[in-house]
Amino acid sequence: MSSAQSHEIQEVVDPDAVAEAVDDVENVSDGESGEDDAQPTASTSADASSSKKKKKKSKAKKALNALRGKKEVPDQVVDVVLEKVKERGGEAGASANAENVRLALEQIKIMDIMKGKVGLGHATKKDMADHKFWKTQPVTKFGEKPPEEDGAIEPSVPSEEVRQTPYPLPNDFEWATLDLEDDKENKEVYDLLSLNYVEDSDASFRFQYTAEFLRWACTPPGFHKSWHIGVRVKSNKKLVAFISAVPIKLRVREKEVQASEVNYLCVHKKLRSRRLAPVLIKEVTRKCNLLGTFQAIYTGGVVIPTPVSTCRYYHRSINIPKLVDIKFTYVPRNSTIARMTRLHKVSEKTSLVGLREMRDEDMEQVATLFSEYMNRFHLVPLMSLEEARHQFLSGRGVGEPVDGRRERQVTWSYVVEDPETHKITDFFSFYSLPSTVINNPKHDVLHAAYLFYYASSVGLDPDAEASGQLQSRLTALAGDALVIASNAKFDVFNALTLMDNPMFLEELKFGQGDGFLHFYLYNWRTAPLAGVEGIDGTPAGRGVGVVML
Repeated sequence: MSSAQSHEIQEVVDPDAVAEAVDDVENVSDGESGEDDAQPTASTSADASSSKKKKKKSKAKKALNALRGKKEVPDQVVDVVLEKVKERGGEAGASANAENVRLALEQIKIMDIMKGKVGLGHATKKDMADHKFWKTQPVTKFGEKPPEEDGAIEPSVPSEEVRQTPYPLPNDFEWATLDLEDDKENKEVYDLLSLNYVEDSDASFRFQYTAEFLRWACTPPGFHKSWHIGVRVKSNKKLVAFISAVPIKLRVREKEVQASEVNYLCVHKKLRSRRLAPVLIKEVTRKCNLLGTFQAIYTGGVVIPTPVSTCRYYHRSINIPKLVDIKFTYVPRNSTIARMTRLHKVSEKTSLVGLREMRDEDMEQVATLFSEYMNRFHLVPLMSLEEARHQFLSGRGVGEPVDGRRERQVTWSYVVEDPETHKITDFFSFYSLPSTVINNPKHDVLHAAYLFYYASSVGLDPDAEASGQLQSRLTALAGDALVIASNAKFDVFNALTLMDNPMFLEELKFGQGDGFLHFYLYNWRTAPLAGVEGIDGTPAGRGVGVVML
C-alpha cells in the first residue's frame, strides 16, 4: 500500500473507527453463543430475537474467517464492517463507504502482521500468548521497543561453559547426525521432508525439496556435519525428525554478525504431539554454541516472537491451464483460460545483449558486483568468493541442457557481459523448488522457480533509482529470467517483497499471493526492517537482502 493511499485513508475514514468496528464484529462472533443457544424460549418474539442474534453472529463469524489468510479483503467483510462503522455514527460513519473501509482494513491487516498479531496459517493474538517456549529464548518479545543500539541479547560464552551433553529425548527416540553428502542419508531426509514438511493452509501443496537441493543448500563452504541433526526411532532407526544449520556471515545494518542459518525443521506428522520441535531447536542451538556461534537467522510462515521483517509472496503465472487445474490460481470473473494465457504469455527469446550462463571464470567479478550491490540493503549475507561460487554454480546440474534443464539442476545463474569490455555488468539467478500437488488426479508436481540473488552495476550509480534507470534495468533482467524459466518448463515463478523486487513485480505481471514469510534473528536485537511495507523512509523490500532457501 502506498503512502498516498495511507494518507487518503486517514482523511476519508479513521482506521481507528474501522478497527473498533472489527472489534465489535469479533465480540459478536465470539460472544456467549453457547449459553444463548441453550436457554429455553418463552415466546415467539423471544424466538425471533434469538434467531436474529444467531444470524448476526453467524454473519460476523463468516466475515472474520473470510478475512484471515486471504490476499484481498472479501466483500462480505467490507459489508459487515461498513455497517458497524455507520452504526457508530459521527464523522467516520458519515464519510464511510465500501472503498475506504476496504483500504483501511488492508492497512490494519498489514500492520497487524508487522506487529505479530496475525500471519499465514491464521495465527491470532490469542495464539501469540501461547508461545511458552519462545518466552525462554533470547529473542525480541512482542511489544518491545526498538533498541537504542543493535546487539546481542545474551552474551557469548566459552565453549566449555556450553552444555556438553545432548538434550534428553522421549525414551523411544535417539539423536542422529546426518551426512547429506551420503546418498542413503540424504534420501532419508528427502523422504521425511517430502511427506511431512511445509504445506499451504489448504493442504493442497507441500514443498518437495529434492536430494540435489538439500545437498546444495546444506553443504556450503565451511559447513558442519554436526549441525545436521536428526531424531530416529530406537527400535527401527527410522528418521522421524530433522533440523539443520549452516554457517552464514550477516551484515545487520552496520554490524557484521557470524551466525547460523537454521532451516528444514520437520517432525513426522504422527509425532507432532510429542513436543519434539522445541528440543530440536535447543539441540541445534547447543551444537552451534559449541562451535562459537551464538546468533541465527531463520524464517517461518507463522508469527512467533518476533519478526524482524515480513515479506509477501508474489507469483508470476506461466502455465495457466495447469495452475487452474490444480487450483493454484483461478479464472477471474469475465475472463477465460485462453484470455489469461494470452495475457501471461512469456517471450521465447531473451532481450539483453550479452546475456549468457554464468561460468567459473566470471566468479571474481560476480562476487565483487554482488558485494557492492548488496550495500543497498540492511540485512544481507557477506559471501566469500568460494561461497558465491557454491551458491551460483554448484547447483547447475550435469550434462547438456534438454528443454532448458540439466539433469539434477537446482540453480540457474546468468550474467550480462559487455561485448566490448568483457566486464560483467549484471547477473541474476533463480532456483527450482517443486511442490507436491496433494490429491489431484491429473498433476502430482508443481514446478516452481524462485528468484534468488541478482545485481546490476546500474544500481551502483546513486542517481539511477531516481532517474528510473535502475527500475528499467531490473525489469529487463527479471524479464529475461522469466523467459529462461518458461523455456525450462516451469509452471510459476515466485518472488518475495525483498531487495529491489517491488520495482518490477507489477510491471512483469506478478500477482500478489496470500502467503507471508517472516524473518527472525536469534539472540540479536535490531529495529524492524522494511519488507512488505516501507519503514522510516526505507522503501518496501529494501530492508531485507537475504534469500532463505
